[in-house]
Amino acid sequence: MSFEPCPELSIIVPFYNEAGNVVPFLTALSRQQGVHLEVILSDGASSDLGRDEAERLSSKLPFPVRVIEGEKGRAGQLNRGALAARGTTFLFLHIDSYFEDPLALRKGLDAIAATGAARVAGRFALSFDFAGATPLPYRFYGQKATLDRPGCTHGDQGFLIGRVFFEEAGPFDAGLPLMEDTFFAERVRKMGRWLLLPPRISTSPRRFLAEGLLPRQSLNAVLMNLAHTGHLPLIHDLQKSYRSQDATGKLRLRPFLAPLAEAIRALPREERRRLWRETGAYVRGNAWQIALFMDVVTGDVEAGKGGRFLLLYDRFVARLIANRAGDLGAELLTRLWLRLTLAALP
Repeated sequence: MSFEPCPELSIIVPFYNEAGNVVPFLTALSRQQGVHLEVILSDGASSDLGRDEAERLSSKLPFPVRVIEGEKGRAGQLNRGALAARGTTFLFLHIDSYFEDPLALRKGLDAIAATGAARVAGRFALSFDFAGATPLPYRFYGQKATLDRPGCTHGDQGFLIGRVFFEEAGPFDAGLPLMEDTFFAERVRKMGRWLLLPPRISTSPRRFLAEGLLPRQSLNAVLMNLAHTGHLPLIHDLQKSYRSQDATGKLRLRPFLAPLAEAIRALPREERRRLWRETGAYVRGNAWQIALFMDVVTGDVEAGKGGRFLLLYDRFVARLIANRAGDLGAELLTRLWLRLTLAALP
């Protein structure tokens, strides 16, 4: 496969101290067929031998590999990779992900091209890489990732997007402490649409296993709510507390939630009321996830659609609770959750 001056696809991968994953990742990509690509590894000032591993392997690969360096920070690393990319289409990918289908990239590119739309981006169906049966919570999150609903599209699915559309919707917000991929996904959704691509991407559950699934997803939910209500500045110190993958241990919620609770109490009375009122509306609007979980438990679920419980929720329950009483109930439950969680945390 010749190295064209302008490859069809630029795969952009941020990494930091990932020496153990560089070779498996690049080796897996080398099995992809039918697409001219380049790989850009955007290093965040790693202290290990990841760059050396990439350079050692690069001459044996059917595509060019470039390593660029800069400051640590996923959003900035993604943006630098995009600036260095030469392809007409970008694929933002995690280094602990891989495709089993050797035509996954070809199928993804063709699926987007077949829409004929300028403002469309693709994400792959997601599965978590477990040696045995996938635990129920991970099956739920994999199923959730197939839905075209706000908050369901994340970077571990891979973002396949044309250069022009990325320049309109991007860059990734380097001012966010984390979840820059999720917020970027919502900008794409507002400006265009997401397409669920036919191949499946497998990703490592290592962060969830190391940090704990419940505290990680709880923190993600808090951040999404604060973004929705326009109160992200309340967690401006989060960046200092957030640890990189190579140093990840059990996630402790108290260092995040305790200062957040204090910051909420310090808000002017009307502002505090507005935050809780809008929080109630946001939480109520996401109650459909309970129905989806029941679909996953019963096995009555279809990729991209959910199952009978989600269908019943959308048709009946959502309408019944889409009012001030529903918002108030969700607000009270959220406030109770925060109080009880803080009381229980060490």
